[in-house]
Amino acid sequence: MIRHSRPEVLVPGVALGVTIVLFLALPLRTGQLLTPFDAYNALQVLARLGPLILALGLTMIAGEFDLSVVGTYAFGGMLAVTYGQGHWTLGLALALAAGVAVGVVQGVIIARFRISSMPVTLATYISLLGLTSSLSGGLSKTFDNAGVTLWVDRPILQVFSPRSLLVLVVFVLLAVVLAGTRWGREIRAIGGDRRASRVSGVRDDRLLVGLFALSGLLAAGGGALLNFSLGSANPDPGVQPLILAAVAALLGGVSLAGGRGSVLGLLAGALTIAFLAQIVTVAALPTYVSQLFYALLLAGVVAVDAPGLRRGVVRLGKALR
Repeated sequence: MIRHSRPEVLVPGVALGVTIVLFLALPLRTGQLLTPFDAYNALQVLARLGPLILALGLTMIAGEFDLSVVGTYAFGGMLAVTYGQGHWTLGLALALAAGVAVGVVQGVIIARFRISSMPVTLATYISLLGLTSSLSGGLSKTFDNAGVTLWVDRPILQVFSPRSLLVLVVFVLLAVVLAGTRWGREIRAIGGDRRASRVSGVRDDRLLVGLFALSGLLAAGGGALLNFSLGSANPDPGVQPLILAAVAALLGGVSLAGGRGSVLGLLAGALTIAFLAQIVTVAALPTYVSQLFYALLLAGVVAVDAPGLRRGVVRLGKALR
């Protein structure tokens, strides 16, 4: 099979391509031309969900699933708002440090005791939501530094903001690092066959600890920037961010079995979700339309990722010819 027919290349390319075509076709429905503000809003969705998608997607490539990302997202955001009222840098630094600490503890437990990440990260998710709620008294907390709130969403070149540019830079930097070093190969190796990767000399324990630390850093940083933007912190963001992050990772070519995917694929999946959200908003479509579109896209992922189905389609094509 040629390189460009691989699922990690085909799935994110097709998903993003279809979404962009639909976005550009919006004037046919609304009767109004697209504006730079429409692209700005789509990239703001990327700024909100991108760190979660990247955090979850990287652990999925390694064959793990970090359910705690939303808990870390909420906890980091609450720390940033609570302790960043006078100096936002202090709040952000505390959020990032807490995210790394949470990730390191999880990574050590998972790597040291060779247990699945699902129960560990689920327990962490529940614990962090409780800790976040206790920190805020169960109520939303207002961020009074209006200057920071205005700055993080300030339009740049009409379509970007400091938040969206920062998220894009993080995606690009990680893509370069993982593509140009052995870490990217080793992450996919431990996701594909952990035992074989150990035999070949991969230190999977250290890699897992570092990966979960990075996941915590991204989630906490994303939560802090989002709450700076909103001017408040919510102790319970719900499960929708986790669902959308998982959908975006799968649309980015990541396999639930691990061992497959790339940062650029995750970026494509994140952009797909972001522009789809803007399509629904501009076209004033019911929420269920976006959910149906997610379902159709994921059905396409299943079709591409199912070798038995692909073989059946090939045999049918030969029979028809």
